[in-house]
Amino acid sequence: MASHRRPKQPSRTRVTVLTTAAAAAVVLSANAANAAPSEKPGKDEVKAKVDALYEQAEKATEKLDGAKEKQDKLQKQISTLQDNVARGQEDLNELRDGLGSMASAQYRTGGIDPSVALFLSSNPDDFLDKASAMDQLSSQQVEALKKVQEKQRELAQQRQEASAKLKDLSDTRAELKKQKQDVQGKLASAQKLLNSLTAKEKAALAAQEQERATRASERVDLGHTKAASGRAAAAYAAAESVIGAPYIYGHSGPTTFDCSGLTSWAYAQADVSIPRTSEAQANAGTRIYSQSDLQVGDLVIFYGDQHHVGLYAGGGQVLHAPHTGAVVRYESIGNMPFQFGVRI
Repeated sequence: MASHRRPKQPSRTRVTVLTTAAAAAVVLSANAANAAPSEKPGKDEVKAKVDALYEQAEKATEKLDGAKEKQDKLQKQISTLQDNVARGQEDLNELRDGLGSMASAQYRTGGIDPSVALFLSSNPDDFLDKASAMDQLSSQQVEALKKVQEKQRELAQQRQEASAKLKDLSDTRAELKKQKQDVQGKLASAQKLLNSLTAKEKAALAAQEQERATRASERVDLGHTKAASGRAAAAYAAAESVIGAPYIYGHSGPTTFDCSGLTSWAYAQADVSIPRTSEAQANAGTRIYSQSDLQVGDLVIFYGDQHHVGLYAGGGQVLHAPHTGAVVRYESIGNMPFQFGVRI
């Protein structure tokens, strides 16, 4: 017999839950439809973020410059050590040949056992430790053997030092690669932000940058501050000659520069060698803590971590290579957090 039971009705609780869920879904859909799309960052916000990225890139650039400088020094030191080892090995071979000749001559006259002659050229350290054998050698042979011993020790030490520096060089190259990637990453992020702007916004930012850069093409009132010294005057004159040169990270002239690349290049034109990085340049001379005591050509260190440097130009102005996208130019010293000056 067919069943005539009614289908089971949903419980009141289940209906309530379903109704509530459906209502919530409608509300969420309505809110999503009415919500304003996420706002794209405006020109000023993009500029602030880009400036922050440029500052981070400059910090990484100074580390990159330091790693490059260390790599260059290590390569020179390793080259010198390897040359010394090669020359030392030649000297050692000559000393051993001399010992062999003496031993051969003595053997022919019956004065020395052939096994002792072989012992001399192959293991002088061991031989000299055997006092009983000393009476078989002439004073000339003893002196020659000591020279062989000394040369062997010297070569072993130089080889060990070269090996340690090669390991250091390998670590430095790895650090160099990391710092370069860091700089490139920051600059790529900045470029991505700039690309998000409209043509009009980009033009406005360019005009704003140009306004700050006018000091690079027009002579500013630098007052009558004298140069700190003849070499400071020569360094400043060199930096003035490249006003308008582009900032390129890791470059130290003669046509493109980063901040410490400009200052180290400028002093090199005055026949003065200073360190490559801003942090090292901060310790390269006498510190000047009052801006009123600064003189033309003094280094000017900015930011608490000392990652930016320029040359004092007088009149409260600094001549520097600011950041990617900018050129060597004058700028008010007050535009950046001044730490101290350095007189070379």
